[in-house]
Amino acid sequence: MGNRVTDSELLGIGFTSRRTRERLVRRLADAGISDQRVLAAIAETPRHIFVDEALAHRAYEDTALPIGHGQTISQPYVVARMTEALIADGIPDSVLEIGTGCGYQAAILARLVPRVYSVERIRPLLERARERLRRLKLTNVQLKHADGSFGWPEKGPFEGILAAAAPRSVPEGLLEQLAVDGRLVIPVGEGDVQDLVLIRRTTGGFERENLARVRFVPLVSGTLR
Repeated sequence: MGNRVTDSELLGIGFTSRRTRERLVRRLADAGISDQRVLAAIAETPRHIFVDEALAHRAYEDTALPIGHGQTISQPYVVARMTEALIADGIPDSVLEIGTGCGYQAAILARLVPRVYSVERIRPLLERARERLRRLKLTNVQLKHADGSFGWPEKGPFEGILAAAAPRSVPEGLLEQLAVDGRLVIPVGEGDVQDLVLIRRTTGGFERENLARVRFVPLVSGTLR
């Protein structure tokens, strides 16, 4: 079968079954995630296909997991919290994601948002994410191999921007690509722990709100092939 994922693999068995996925959703709800659209998207998305087979039995734990190249798939609670913050004022028409990684966050967004644009600096991760999204028949995601700190200006402005890596400060390019009334959700800071920040763009400028303390890999410049 090679790397092709079958329908039965998407459904999962045992530690990767739909029942296990629903237990994760209940834990997220108990932890304070209340947006039923976000919980439904997580319930419908098989997280186990986004990690290496050796880690599939841990896919529905509420924890980050390694995906290679020094990167991680984010903790499900953090994915849910960021997504919930992004769509709190309504479903944006288009969202830019910085840091495709394995493609899991993009898959969640694709179940909620008409158009998702995602940028990844590490080409092998991007190609694997592209294949996973194709297997899930999520056709409303466009991927680009590029330095995420520059965003994707040709596709902007965006009503929502979500970053899965932490810069020391918010890149000006991302602020410029955020539409008026749009929302940017991004971890900001150095060290092991950062602030998860929500930035709203108004006609008069930008409003900033700290949401939580989080752990993300740093936002790195340049690209890798």
